[in-house]
Amino acid sequence: MADGARLDNTLTTINPATGKELERYPMMSDSEVEQAVKACHEAFLDWRHVSLQDRAERIRAIGKALKDNRKELSELMTREMGKLVKQGEQEVDLCAGICDWTAANGPEELATETRDLENGAKGRIAYAPIGVIYGIQPWNFPTYQVIRYAIANLMAGNGVLLKHAESVTGSGLLIEKIFREAGLPENLFTVLRISHDQSDTVIDHTLVRGVTLTGSAAAGAVIAEKAGKALKKTVLELGSNDAYIVLEDADLQKAVKQCVMGRVYNNGETCVAAKRFVVVDAIYDRFRDAFVEAMKDVKHGDPMGSEADIGPMAREDLRNDLHEQVEKSVAGGAKILCGGEIPEQDGWWYPATGLDNVTPGQPAYDDELFGPVASLIRARDADDAIRIANDSRFGLGGGIFTTDTDKAIKLAEKHFDTGMVFINGFGLAQPDMPFGGVKNSGYGREHGGFGMKEFVNVKAINLMG
Repeated sequence: MADGARLDNTLTTINPATGKELERYPMMSDSEVEQAVKACHEAFLDWRHVSLQDRAERIRAIGKALKDNRKELSELMTREMGKLVKQGEQEVDLCAGICDWTAANGPEELATETRDLENGAKGRIAYAPIGVIYGIQPWNFPTYQVIRYAIANLMAGNGVLLKHAESVTGSGLLIEKIFREAGLPENLFTVLRISHDQSDTVIDHTLVRGVTLTGSAAAGAVIAEKAGKALKKTVLELGSNDAYIVLEDADLQKAVKQCVMGRVYNNGETCVAAKRFVVVDAIYDRFRDAFVEAMKDVKHGDPMGSEADIGPMAREDLRNDLHEQVEKSVAGGAKILCGGEIPEQDGWWYPATGLDNVTPGQPAYDDELFGPVASLIRARDADDAIRIANDSRFGLGGGIFTTDTDKAIKLAEKHFDTGMVFINGFGLAQPDMPFGGVKNSGYGREHGGFGMKEFVNVKAINLMG
C-alpha cells in the first residue's frame, strides 16, 4: 500500500517498526468535504478582521500547547512513521519555536507600509489575507510540515485546510485538536480525510484561494497544473539531491561527523538531507574511509528507545524502492562500501549504506534517494566539486566544508544553484531564515517572514489628494 492503507472507505495507519496495524479512520464524504471548506471560509471571514497582535497571541498559545503535548505527539509520530522519538521531540520543539518567532515578528512583517509618492501623493501597502489555503503535506515530518505553512497563513489572516499523508492521519488529527484546545477559532484549521479525487475537487473549489504542497517533483507538477488551470497560486517544496562539498582544507573529523548525521537524520527521509558527498581528490580516500567506518557504526533499532541511531523506513514500498535504486546504481558501476542489504526482520528496516564510484546515469547520482543511503563522488578540485554539485535537476540545499569561510561564502553566494547552503555543518530549518528551493525542488519560500507573504494580497492604496 503506497501511503497508509484503505479498506471500506477507511484510512489505516501502520507501525513501520513491526508492520502491524495501528488505527483506522473513516474518510469524509463529498458532502462533508464541501461543508468543511465552507466552514473554514466562514471562520476566515471573522479571523481576517482580528488584529495582528491578537492573532500573534493565539499563535503563541499554539506554541505553548505543542510543548505541553510534546510527549504524546512525538510518540505518535514515531508509531506512525518510525522516526526516533527523541528526534520527534526535537521536531515539536522546532515547531513551538516557529510559533514563538511568528508571534514575535508577524505583526511587524505584516504591518501596513507607507510611502511618499510623486506630487505629494501618499501610498499605503497593505498585506490583506486572501482566504482559505489548502496544504497537501507528507509523512516525513508529520508536525513540522503542517506547522510550517499553517502558522504563517494563520498569522497572515487566512483559513487553513490540511490533507495530510494517509500514513500519519493520527498525527494530523492530534495537531488539529491541539490547535483547537489552544483557542484557535473553530473550523479555521481543518484536517481533511480525503482521497486524491476529492483533493482535486478541493483545489478547484471557488472558496480555496491558494495551494501549497510538500512532496515529490512529480506530485508538484501535477498539483501546479491543477491549481494553475484554476488560476490559483501555489508554493511547492519538492524533493532534492543535496550535495555537500568537502574541500582540501576542511576539518576532516568534523566533516565526517556532520555528513553522516546529515545523511541518517530522520532515518534519511528528509528533503533537505545531505545525500551526495562531493569530495576533492586530495582528501577523497581519507574522507571515504572515515565516513564508511562511521556509517558502519550507525545502529538501527527501536525508535522508541534511546540507543538507536536510525529507525525503520516509513513504508514498505519506500524501503523497496530505495533498495531498487541501490541495486540499479550497482548495476551501473557503483560499489557498495557498507550496508545495501534488507535485514530479515519484521518491519521496514534498511541499514546505513555507502556507495562509491557514483557516476551520472545511476539513481545514486541523478535521483533522490529518500533513505539512509549516501553517494560518494570524487571531484578533481573545488571548481569540479561545484560543477558536480550543480549537475542536478534539483536545487533545495547543499553544504560546503572548508576552513576558509570567505571562500565558502563566495561559493555559496555566487555559484551554488540552490535555495539554501550550509557552511561547515548540516542544517535543516530555522524559523528566522527562508526555506525553499529552485529548479525541480520547487518555488516559493517559507520561514523568515517570507511564508507570511506568500498568500496575501499586497494591496496598493494611493492617496492622490
